[in-house]
Amino acid sequence: MIRNFGNKLGLAWWAKIETDQPSITYWFGPFITKRSLKENMSSFIKELSDEGSKNIKHSLVRCKKEEPLTV
Repeated sequence: MIRNFGNKLGLAWWAKIETDQPSITYWFGPFITKRSLKENMSSFIKELSDEGSKNIKHSLVRCKKEEPLTV
C-alpha cells in the first residue's frame, strides 16, 4: 500500500532494464527506497539471464510508473 502511494506521488524507485535479445524493456518495482531496489536487482537480472536474455543493461529511476511494465 505504501509503495503504491509512493508510486502515485512519483517517489517510488524503479529499475528500467533493457535487453537486446530479445529486444525488450522491463520495469521492476516499485520500491520505497533505492537501497531495497538494489538489494533485489541481482535476482531479477539473474532470472532474465537464466531465460536467455542477452546484453542486459539497467538504470535506477525515481518516477511514477504505470502499465505497461514490459515493452
